[in-house]
Amino acid sequence: MAAASWYHRDISRVVAEELLAKAGRDGCFLVRDSESVSGAYALCLLFQRHVHTYRILPDDEGLLSVQTIQGIQAKCFRNLPDLIGAYQQPNNGLVTPLLYPVHRARQAADEDSDGEDGRGGRHVASTVPAGGAGAGAWLGAPIAGRTHISQQLHQRLQEQVHSSPASDFMGFMAEYLNHHLQLDLEALRHGHPQLRHLSTALVTACRALHRRIDFTLAGLETLARVFDPPVSPRSPAREQVSPGHRSPRPPAGASDPDLELLLNKISTVNHLLSSLEKKVLKSLQETVSRHNLALPSVAAAPPPAAKPLAVQSFEVKVGKSQRAALMVDVESGTVAISKRGSGSPEETIPQDKILQLIKYQSMQSKVRLVYDREPQRNLSKDFIFPSARKREAFCQLLQLMKIQHSNLDEPDLISVYVGTWNMGSTPPPRSLASWLTSRGLGRTQDETTACIPHDIYVIGTQENSLGDREWVEFLRASLKTLMAIDYRVVALQCLWSIKIVVLVKPEHERRISHVHTSSVKTGIANTLGNKGAVGVSFLFNGTSFGFVNCHLASGSEKTHRRNQNYSDILRSLVLGDKRLGAFDLTLRFTHLFWFGDLNYRLDMDVQDILVHITKKEFEALLAVDQLNLEREKNKVFLRFSEGDISFPPTYRYERGSRDSYMWQKFKPTGMRINVPSWCDRILWKSHPETHVVCNSYGCTDDIVTSDHSPVFATFEVGVTSQFVPKKAPGSGPEPLACIEWESIEVIVKTASRSKCYIEFHSYCLEEAQRSGENTSQSCDVPGFLKLGWSAKHLPVLNPILPDLEYLGDQHLLLSIKGVESCESYGECCIAMRSMISSMAQQFETFLFHRGEETGSMRGWMKVRVPKDRRSTRERLYEWISFEEEDAEPVADAPTCPKPPLQRLRSRPHSLPEPASGYTNPAYFIFEGVP
Repeated sequence: MAAASWYHRDISRVVAEELLAKAGRDGCFLVRDSESVSGAYALCLLFQRHVHTYRILPDDEGLLSVQTIQGIQAKCFRNLPDLIGAYQQPNNGLVTPLLYPVHRARQAADEDSDGEDGRGGRHVASTVPAGGAGAGAWLGAPIAGRTHISQQLHQRLQEQVHSSPASDFMGFMAEYLNHHLQLDLEALRHGHPQLRHLSTALVTACRALHRRIDFTLAGLETLARVFDPPVSPRSPAREQVSPGHRSPRPPAGASDPDLELLLNKISTVNHLLSSLEKKVLKSLQETVSRHNLALPSVAAAPPPAAKPLAVQSFEVKVGKSQRAALMVDVESGTVAISKRGSGSPEETIPQDKILQLIKYQSMQSKVRLVYDREPQRNLSKDFIFPSARKREAFCQLLQLMKIQHSNLDEPDLISVYVGTWNMGSTPPPRSLASWLTSRGLGRTQDETTACIPHDIYVIGTQENSLGDREWVEFLRASLKTLMAIDYRVVALQCLWSIKIVVLVKPEHERRISHVHTSSVKTGIANTLGNKGAVGVSFLFNGTSFGFVNCHLASGSEKTHRRNQNYSDILRSLVLGDKRLGAFDLTLRFTHLFWFGDLNYRLDMDVQDILVHITKKEFEALLAVDQLNLEREKNKVFLRFSEGDISFPPTYRYERGSRDSYMWQKFKPTGMRINVPSWCDRILWKSHPETHVVCNSYGCTDDIVTSDHSPVFATFEVGVTSQFVPKKAPGSGPEPLACIEWESIEVIVKTASRSKCYIEFHSYCLEEAQRSGENTSQSCDVPGFLKLGWSAKHLPVLNPILPDLEYLGDQHLLLSIKGVESCESYGECCIAMRSMISSMAQQFETFLFHRGEETGSMRGWMKVRVPKDRRSTRERLYEWISFEEEDAEPVADAPTCPKPPLQRLRSRPHSLPEPASGYTNPAYFIFEGVP
C-alpha cells in the first residue's frame, strides 16, 4: 500500500503555497501539519490563483473533521485518506472539490556521517498519521527489491564494524540482516508489525547484558537492605524492594528472557540508583535524630580567590609625536599617565572621574578619554595605541574597572565566551588554555586581557567521545587552573556525541533562572543523532539568552541538505518561554548565539584554495564560502551577525600538526576530496537596540588532536535586572504608561486572502493582547497580500510598570495571524526605547516565520510615560561611544562632553533604499519612506 503522496508532514505555510502555485491548477491540494494546533492538520487548496486553508481538527475520540465550512454540517472521519476521499466529491463546502493532489518530493539520499564517504541513506517515506495510507512504499517492493535492501543494510553495517568496539553484537546483527530481515519484511507487509526475528536477535545479543544486570541488581538490593529501617519482631517481614520495582526472576533452566524482562530489569536498576542516595540520607538523618547525635560543624571552605589583575602598561602617542605610558590599575581603580622615560606619573585619574571613552572609527587605534579634573571643568586627551588590539585591551580594562568599582547591586554588562570544536572522536589534549583564553589566529585577545575571566562560558563540541560528566569536570578543572574560579554548571545537554555545556561564575548562579534544554536529530531521515543540535536557554536576571550548538550534514555538495538541517532545528528546538512557542526561535531571546560544525564548504578548486591560504588572501575565499552565499540569498541565518574572519580555514587539517591540510581521503569507493573550509562558525542575533559587541573571533593554532581547530568568540553583552521602581506607590491610583498605535501596514508573502489579526506579546504586559481584524486589504501584486489596521482596531497597551528606565529595555513581539487558520504569517520584534515620545514615531521592520522572511511591517506608534516616571540612568556600557575623526583638539583644552547623539532610526540593514522602482514587490509599501 503506497504512502499518501499529498501529505507533506511539517512543511511551512510558505512552502505549501509555493508548491500549489507551481502546480497552478484549480483544485490542486495538499495536507500539512497545523502550525497552531498540535495533532491537527491544514488542508491547502488552490482556487483562482489563491490558496484557501482549512483546519482539520481531531475530536476527543480522535475522529477528524474539517473546521466549520460555510454552515455545512461537519463530517467525521477515522483517518486522513477517508476524509480526503470524501472531499474529492462536489458540494461539501469547499471552494472547489479536491481534484489534483500535489505530490511530496522525495528526499535526496543523505549519508550524514562526518567520514565524508558519500554513502547514501535510503529514503524512508513519510507515513500518514491516524491510520493513514501505507507503512512506506518500499514495503510493497518486489522480492528482488527487498533483497537489495538487505544487501544495502548489510553493507552499511560492514562499513561501521571497523569503528565499533561491539564486534560480537555486530555479528548477531549481521546474521539477522543476512537471513531474517526478509522474513520480518514479509510479515510486516502482511500486517504483522511485531518484528519477531529482530526481537529474537536482540535477545540473543543482550544475553550478557542480562547477566551483568543481575549481578549489579543483586549488589544494589543488598546495599539498599543495609539502610532499610529495622523490622519490629512483631511485624510481618516486609519485602526488601517494593513489589512495583522488583524485577521478576526467570525460573531455573528457563530459555532466553524476552526484551520486556530486560527493560524491566533496566528500569529497576534505574530506580535503585536514583533512590539509593535519598534512602541513605534519610537513614543517617534518622540515626542522628534517634540518638541525639550532634554532627560536627564543618566550616565551608572559602572559594578560591580570583587572581588579582596586575597593573597593565600601554605605550601610546599623545598628540602628534609625544610618547607616553598609560598605567591601568584595575584593583585600585586608577589610570596613570606618565611621560616616556619618567619614573613618576604626570597625572593619575580615579575611575569615578572618567566621564567618557570615545573610540574613533576612522582610526582603529585611537581613543579619546574625557575626564573631570576640576569642578565645572572637563578635560579630554587623545591617545594613539600601537594597534587596534591594544586599544581594545585598554578599553576592556577600563570597562572592567568601572564594573568592579560601581555601586550597582546587579550588573549592566557581562562577558560571554562561546567556543565550538569538532573533536574528531579523539580525547582532548591535557591543556585547553589557548582555546579558553582566546589565543591563536584571527581576532584574538591581547595578552593583557586574555586571562580576565568571563562571566559565562558556553562550550559546544561535536564528535566528543568523552563521557558527559568527565567532559564537564575537565572543563571546570581547566578554568579553575586558568582563572582560579570554581565555575558552576548551569546546563549540560547532549545528543550522541554533540554536547553543550554552560558554566557561570559562582556569584551569578542566583541570577540564572528558567533553564531549558532541548535537542533535535537531523541524521538519516531525521532519526539519527549523529547530526543535529543541542540547545540551552535561560534568563540572566531580566535578559533572555539562547545557545544552539549544531552539527550539520557533511559533504561539499550537501548545501541544500545543510539548509534543511538548519530549518528543521529552527522549527523543532523547544527552548525559551513556552508562551512564545508560536514565534520564530530567533525572536524568542534577547540574545541568541548559534554555533557548531556547520559544515559549509568553499566552492573553489582545492589547489586554488591552498594558494589563497598560503598568501592569506581570505577575502577571495570568503566570497565563495557556501554559508556566506546562502546567507546572501536569505536561505539561512536571516539577520544574524558574524565577526570578521581573519583566520585560515579550520578544516581539514592533518592531525598532529597545523602545517598542512589533509584534503584527500581514500575510501573503498575511491578518493574523496574535502576542501579546506571554515566549517566551524559562531553567529548571533539580538533584539534591536540592545548592546552586544564581539571582542574576539578566531581559532587556536596549537591544539592538533583533531582535523578541526577549536574556534572561539567573546562578547560584551548588556543585561537588565529586575526593575525596582524608585517611587514608592502612593495611596492614589498609579499613573499608567500607554502604548498607542496610530496605524499599522503589513505586506505578507502569501496567495491567501484571509482576514488577519495581530497578537502582541511582551514581558512588560500582564498577558498577550490582540487586535481586531484588518480594516483594509488588497493584493495588487500577485503572491503578496497588503493589510492595514487603523487606530480604532488596535489595542492600547498598558505596561505593568510606567517607569522610563524600565520601558527603555522592553521589546514588543508581534505576530500576524489568519482569522480562519490562527496560523502565523510572520512575526517581528519592535524596541520600545526609540518609541518613547509624546508624538507618534514611525517604525518599520521585517516579518519572519520558521527561518524565512515572509513580509514586512510599518506603522506609527508612541509610548507615553508619566511625567514623574521619566528619570533614568546611564548604563555602564553607554559611557563608551564611537565617533568619526574630526579636527584635532588642542591638548588639555577644557571641553564639555557632547550630548549623546539622538539615535537615528535607520532603515533595516537589508531593506532596499528608496528608488523609483522596486524589484522586490514584497516591500513596495516602503517606497518613498524617508
